[in-house]
Amino acid sequence: MTEYLITFNDEWVAEHTAEELDQKRTASWAVMKEMQADGILLFSNGGLDRSTAICSVEAVDGEPVFSDGPYVETKEHLGGFAVVDVPDDEAARYWAGRLATALDWPQEVHRFRGPGARPA
Repeated sequence: MTEYLITFNDEWVAEHTAEELDQKRTASWAVMKEMQADGILLFSNGGLDRSTAICSVEAVDGEPVFSDGPYVETKEHLGGFAVVDVPDDEAARYWAGRLATALDWPQEVHRFRGPGARPA
């Protein structure tokens, strides 16, 4: 089995009402429950966005320096994610497609290289 990260960026999603977000949450949790039932969901813990950032850290003279901001300059923020353990790319694509359909938001799939693995 191989581990994959299925994710979307917060900026890919248009503004939604609270009711619309609740409907999306219900639809996506139905897919997550299927993942759990199939024994492939390793981890998912709700959405992330600008409001969930607690600090930034950078190395200064070889030491970590933490601050409340400014945060890393980026136009995109991770919006939500699931880590799954499935047999192959096709299975990861299937589950990403299920989430994309449930949420009507684009998803991105990344294959973890594995502990200590080097880039190809």
